[in-house]
Amino acid sequence: MPSDLVRFEDVELDAQRYSLRRSGRNLKLERIPMELLLLLVERRGLLVTRKEIIEKLWGKDVFLDTDNSINTAIRKIRQALKDDPEQPRFVQTVAGKGYRFIAPIVQVDESTGNGAGGPASFTLQSVTEPDLKPTVPPDLSEPTAPTKTARGTRMSLRLVGGLAMLAVLVAIGAMIYRHYARIWWVREQAVPQIQQLVVNRKPVAAYLLFRQARQMSPDDPSLKRIELLTFWPRQLTTNPPGADVLLRDYNEPKSDFQYLGKTPLQGIRLPHDHYVVQFRKEGYETVESATAASTVSVDLVPSGRLPPRMVRVSGGRVNLGLGGPVENTVGSRFSQQIDDFFIDKYEVTNREFKKFVDAGGYRNPKYWKQPFVDGSHTLSLEQAITRFRDKTDRPGPSTWELGSFPPGQDDYPVGGVSWYEAAAYAEFVGKSLPTVYHWYEAGFARDILYSDILFHSNFSGKGPAPVGSYSGIGPFGTYDMAGNVKEWCFNASGDRRYILGGASTDLSYMYEEPDARPPFERLPTHGIRLAKYLQSEALPEALTAPIPIISRTVDYRKVKPVSDATFRIYQGLYFYDEAPLDARIESEDDTAPDWKKQRVSFNAAYSNERVPAYLFLPKNASPPYQTVVYFPHGAAQIFHSIEDGQFEGVDFLVRAGRAVMFPIYKGSYERQGKIPDAGTIAYREVTIEQAKDLRRAVDYLETRKDIDRNRIAYYAVSWGAELGSIMLAVENRIKVAVLVAGACDTDKELPEVDPMNFAPHVTIPTLMMNGKYDFMDPLDTCQEPLFHVLGTPPRDKRHIVFDSGHAVPDVAKMKEALDWLDRYLGPVK
Repeated sequence: MPSDLVRFEDVELDAQRYSLRRSGRNLKLERIPMELLLLLVERRGLLVTRKEIIEKLWGKDVFLDTDNSINTAIRKIRQALKDDPEQPRFVQTVAGKGYRFIAPIVQVDESTGNGAGGPASFTLQSVTEPDLKPTVPPDLSEPTAPTKTARGTRMSLRLVGGLAMLAVLVAIGAMIYRHYARIWWVREQAVPQIQQLVVNRKPVAAYLLFRQARQMSPDDPSLKRIELLTFWPRQLTTNPPGADVLLRDYNEPKSDFQYLGKTPLQGIRLPHDHYVVQFRKEGYETVESATAASTVSVDLVPSGRLPPRMVRVSGGRVNLGLGGPVENTVGSRFSQQIDDFFIDKYEVTNREFKKFVDAGGYRNPKYWKQPFVDGSHTLSLEQAITRFRDKTDRPGPSTWELGSFPPGQDDYPVGGVSWYEAAAYAEFVGKSLPTVYHWYEAGFARDILYSDILFHSNFSGKGPAPVGSYSGIGPFGTYDMAGNVKEWCFNASGDRRYILGGASTDLSYMYEEPDARPPFERLPTHGIRLAKYLQSEALPEALTAPIPIISRTVDYRKVKPVSDATFRIYQGLYFYDEAPLDARIESEDDTAPDWKKQRVSFNAAYSNERVPAYLFLPKNASPPYQTVVYFPHGAAQIFHSIEDGQFEGVDFLVRAGRAVMFPIYKGSYERQGKIPDAGTIAYREVTIEQAKDLRRAVDYLETRKDIDRNRIAYYAVSWGAELGSIMLAVENRIKVAVLVAGACDTDKELPEVDPMNFAPHVTIPTLMMNGKYDFMDPLDTCQEPLFHVLGTPPRDKRHIVFDSGHAVPDVAKMKEALDWLDRYLGPVK
């Protein structure tokens, strides 16, 4: 086997001992740089790409700023080796690709310390328990047969005694070796890997490795330290006790469940993360729960007592903050106590709803108990029922034909039903439309899974999927409460009814945001999930009463922008000294049919940081390209990469022939940090940094010959649209703007970052597109006041209001945006 000890120049690298020495002196190198150096040396002379480095050092599903981590590791390797990056002797950078180890290597014979004279190759050992078997020294070979002489006999006896003593010493040495080998493995391999697994959000694997390490060295201080810092105490109980507890990572839906023990489990410590936990006990229904809570208590339901395809939800106090912050909610009408209840595990399917249709449900008055109110008119059953027809004028959902759903869609959620049809179906099956309080308790409870559930739910933009086919599970075992189809709730808001959870065609944050639609509306996105209450009596009126949109903390009709002199002071906060960009193209991907994607980076205007960005260049147009700088919606503060479907909804700009610049703004995607609270200095500072990122992105675009610097646009959705007034007032090289589903800020901000103080200084052509029934940016108190104070001449600004909620219709949005860009930038060539 090749040696694990190699030499290059005056440096020795020992893979077995995990050490680096120069002239016998140890060189300090941390774990990640050391593993990277071992990888480069093992692949000497070959290009090792950044992707290969990421997968080798961190794995495929890493949630780190790996680019920065690689750069840091390479810098530390060069510092240790005294390697000049401009004239490298050891590590060569291949721009935009990766790295190559270029120094000659000789294999060292560890027994002599001499080089073997040939190129060395060795394999970096995986992080596993070392071989603890003691090595028998070579001079302990089997003795030859004794002679017949007395002297030979005495020598044999002495030899036997010596061998026995030596055997004892070897055994003791083996025990000592095993002891210290275990300590070494725990401290040098297990603990770092546990930490990395936690960072990579693989908490179950981290727990299993921690448990193994603790068995080997239970009193190790490094284990105790990581236990206190990383592993949180948990308490899992059931009524009755004695249930088997199993769990898996929330973000690893295909992984196996691991057994923890029987309830009650007190003080068990797990990494702080989200898990899916199962409770199994003979004679009782299995309970599945998604949770990150420290305490989980479950009431088990005896077998056969749980309604089919339903789950039990624990009651409690539910506080609503619909449409904005609510002050003093406890004790108010928006804070209500609810009892335990059942709710459908899945959305109602086409197969289930067809039973209602086939049973004559549309003709039977006993199921239609709610008064039919359309504006100021009350309709009779005969009048109303004529509105509930399918595409072929038969009774049924608007998405059906000839009284039935499309072939092969039996298990798809029923869509295209009005609130009245949902309520009638609930009567047919002996259930109820959930109140808003019950829906939010089942979907969120007091253990919100907001960010994680979005990764595993249907916000694909491609329409509904069979129920349960996405792995996004709620805190009580429900599926598809996030996305797929929206779900009607009982409560009214004015002349509308709440419909929650968002649909596959919505932006993902609509899972949390409230929406209310006309009760007669029958869009394909409108579906059903039902509840069943344990009490026979009617719910208290406080739970079923209408819930108005709760007003924002700011009514922008009453806000007056600051003076021009004050604005100029604020504007100065967004300026920066001219400095080199040090721009790099880090990678290219030409596999998409409509564009070439480049990942670039350049120096930020603050804190010695780098700004990553993605530049999408169209294949159906010729340079120099018109370019749209994009600022994304709030999901950028949740998802860790634009690869998670974050370019969908913007790709139409590239398909239409314009380049799209997608900066990774401070606080978004791989640059995420703690989201600062509204109205704080921290929020002000990060907003200013985001504006500087935008301006530096434009600086970069101006350096490229394939970009038309005189035809740059700004396109933003929701969060980016709310910040649009700020961005456009401080960056005068942008020629036209499109703001979608956003206007003013949702909270009261410091004046230096209040969009209303910047809007009068926006003078470029600006198109705003919003929903008339947007709870996040209300039409009268937010959209219209901001549009009114925009400094753009009236002929060059337009506000399109759709009959929708926060998300505007896709096709109309694309048409209007492209028409606006064509009008002010000119057609694409």
